[in-house]
Amino acid sequence: MKRSPPDRRAQAKRAALNALRRAKRAADKAGVKLSVWEGEFLGSVAERVSTYGRAFGDPEKGAPGAALSARQGVKLKEIVSKASGKPRRLGNPRNRIR
Repeated sequence: MKRSPPDRRAQAKRAALNALRRAKRAADKAGVKLSVWEGEFLGSVAERVSTYGRAFGDPEKGAPGAALSARQGVKLKEIVSKASGKPRRLGNPRNRIR
């Protein structure tokens, strides 16, 4: 019996929802107080991904099969790094003064 190829959109949806849940759980576990904006961001993005399968409408803002836009991915990484206690990196590392 042959298996059908995996649905890339469904995989991206599950991965995005799991990443959002992990970020929220990590912040709660570490006792880090998320700002109101960050809490609303996690909630609204999770709601849009679960409803529509992706959290952005403009196809130019992200990859065709991705559930999160490029900027939403960056913000999610910033929230995760805040929860883990790592310092926030600002800007492009190639543009930093050495």
